[in-house]
Amino acid sequence: MIEIKNKQIIIDGKPVLITCGEIHYYRLDKSDWQDRLDKLKETGCNAVATYVPWLWHEPVEGQFDFTGKTRPETDLGGFIDLCTENGFYFFVRPGPFIMAEMKNEGLPYWVYEKHPEIIPVGWDESEPTTPTVDYLAPGFLQEVRKYYEKVMEVVTPRIYSNGGKIIAFQLDNEIGMLSWVSNTPDLTENVLNDLSNWLSERYGDNVSDRYPFSLDESAERNTAFRSPKEEYAAQLLKDLGYYMRYRFAKYIAILREYAEEFGVKDIPFVVNIHGTGGGRGFTYPIGISQLYETYNQGPGYISGSDIYFGDLDMKTFQDLYIINGLMEAVHNEDQPLTSVEFNCGDGNFGETLGERYDPSAADFKFRMCLAQGNRLINYYLFAGGKNARLDTLVDDGNDRIASTGERHGFAAPIGPEGDYNYTFPRMSRVNQSVMAVSDKLARMNEERDEVSFAFIPDYYMTEYRYPKSEVMREILSNIEANRGAGAWEIMGRAMLLNGYRFTAVDVQNKPLDVTKTPVLALPSARYMDSAIQEKLVNYLNTGGKILLYGEVPLFDMEGKDCTLLAEALGVTYKGISRDGHGNYLSIYGDNWASAQPEIRSGFVQRFEVGPNVTPIFRVYGSDDVCGFESKVGNGSAIVIASFYRCDLPFFKNALERLGSRAKLTHDCPHHGIFMTSTVDAEGERFLHLLNLDGFDKEFTVYEDGVALLGGRKLLLQSKDGVMLPMNLAVGNVKIAYATAEITGVDAEYIDFRLTQVEDVIAFERGTKILPSADYVIEENEEFTIVRSKKHAKVDDALRVLVG
Repeated sequence: MIEIKNKQIIIDGKPVLITCGEIHYYRLDKSDWQDRLDKLKETGCNAVATYVPWLWHEPVEGQFDFTGKTRPETDLGGFIDLCTENGFYFFVRPGPFIMAEMKNEGLPYWVYEKHPEIIPVGWDESEPTTPTVDYLAPGFLQEVRKYYEKVMEVVTPRIYSNGGKIIAFQLDNEIGMLSWVSNTPDLTENVLNDLSNWLSERYGDNVSDRYPFSLDESAERNTAFRSPKEEYAAQLLKDLGYYMRYRFAKYIAILREYAEEFGVKDIPFVVNIHGTGGGRGFTYPIGISQLYETYNQGPGYISGSDIYFGDLDMKTFQDLYIINGLMEAVHNEDQPLTSVEFNCGDGNFGETLGERYDPSAADFKFRMCLAQGNRLINYYLFAGGKNARLDTLVDDGNDRIASTGERHGFAAPIGPEGDYNYTFPRMSRVNQSVMAVSDKLARMNEERDEVSFAFIPDYYMTEYRYPKSEVMREILSNIEANRGAGAWEIMGRAMLLNGYRFTAVDVQNKPLDVTKTPVLALPSARYMDSAIQEKLVNYLNTGGKILLYGEVPLFDMEGKDCTLLAEALGVTYKGISRDGHGNYLSIYGDNWASAQPEIRSGFVQRFEVGPNVTPIFRVYGSDDVCGFESKVGNGSAIVIASFYRCDLPFFKNALERLGSRAKLTHDCPHHGIFMTSTVDAEGERFLHLLNLDGFDKEFTVYEDGVALLGGRKLLLQSKDGVMLPMNLAVGNVKIAYATAEITGVDAEYIDFRLTQVEDVIAFERGTKILPSADYVIEENEEFTIVRSKKHAKVDDALRVLVG
């Protein structure tokens, strides 16, 4: 039995951590399947994941092959059975869309030819630039149901509840992504009819106040939606986003109905979230915004992230941390974090050798995701392969099943020909370490400080914009300028480098409780829904504290005047100022921030302030206030209404003034250290540390001012990460703390990866440790101490023999 409960994946009553490798059986000769599984075993992974391409299994309508009768590599059941024989769980991803660089994103050509009505119509009746479709078109759903029926003939007998090893089933893939990236909101006749009905139900008789045209089916109505006028452009921007969320949720529910109709039950249904781009995470919450209603519509769903960063370093580390927090913010109390496309390998996607990820890339991302509570991680793509030619040639330049040519997965840890990539050893090392203690990690949660990052899904409802609309452009450009880059790069990064551990809260759709969220870090734009502004005012009045970075909102999301929050803060808007040629716009500190140096700022929002407001930043030359601290009811807010720098002492001071103090700290004079900790119900813990820079750092870690690890200084090597046990029961012994990382556990020994010149492992006093030439055993009043004789940079493997 598989349960999703308490943010855990529970199999037969035990929390389980799943680490998968994505292996595309259809891109490998059947004779190579075992070799790739053997290589996956080397990593310690316990599961295999794969897409199932519809294009591959039904290239001609009605001619299905899942058994290998036309090609050995269509034997899906054989591949799943081989994985089972090798001891792996299985995660199946049958689409119908799969992406994976497949032609038509995995859909057969005949589907488009038979059902031309599913092809989207964009703004101004433009043709789509991607092979997306109208998901809810009756003709499309009819074909999908037939496909699912055939897939389930293979899948259903092999799901976990039927005695097999299939433990998760993904519904479609990256839903809405193609429409977003192409700015083509699928405005088919079918969609516009459904949208019109949805609007009528939502607004009733008031719908005519929003849209000055009849919603009855007509050419006039279709033109009005496809080429919107400025008088209702802002309303359409909002309503279209809300409607698409509803539409995607309905599509997912239908796919689940099909899967369950044909026997899939008692395993999680996974929804994959897209959005990273250009090696950063700023646009990832667009995917969360599009899809959060899909996996929150009922029990049995989990969401999975697409993590496509390169190196995790000082530039990007806060992106991943915040992304995981935003996903958690929209989850229900039982849903765990997962990553179903966890990018690994060297980044050489185009075979240009222009990318070369550091070996730490997958290691660091894996460690951070685990520390934040990810329970399933799928290395994508673990093994490359080859793209076969289509049986029916389409004369598109290569006639293959995919767009990447003959070879596919050039960047993978295992290349198309089965060779090892240079990234494999480090990825394998960290996975083996994690799986050695996976029973602990599977039930641990991150320990957090009293501050949360605010998430407003509507700030990322920006995927559809009419190119000719100035109203849409003005609203969206301001939201985009404030929602992510500045707040993530400055406030979020400063919080993490100061040692703060935090999650996020959905301030739009969920209650904002002062007892659960005493301090809120709020990225804010000039536009904010009136209900959210009112919620924030109530939060402040009842004792909440807000650190606002960006702009104080002046309008609602449709551009109507709305200054509820500004009025509560006790400020009146005067105007904005921008940096420019010959204008070195600068701000300086005032009152408790008076020690802050004057700095240039690209933008400021200027205010007149009331009696309960303390200015903390002013504009040079005019002395206008652009940053302030306000007392509001029983709460308070610190507002930075300008582009400010990532000043670690300033943000630490600001958060502490609001009552939030980081419990984990270190004394290294250099920043670039990520720290967090995880704990289970019994108090067993891990301390997670990453050195994001290319030089070694020596420091002591403190918790509430008390030195951890026996007060010892740690030498954290360049680009290295460690997961150090504290109060951890391992077999029949308990480790009080260790400077070394556990890599293997047996009844007679514990294996460690050493990290120091002289590593120390402190066991519970009286623990029987058998002697070895590799270490010294000492007893004191508190612990049984094992001191390694090995230097970690010379030989980092130590086996401690336990009695």
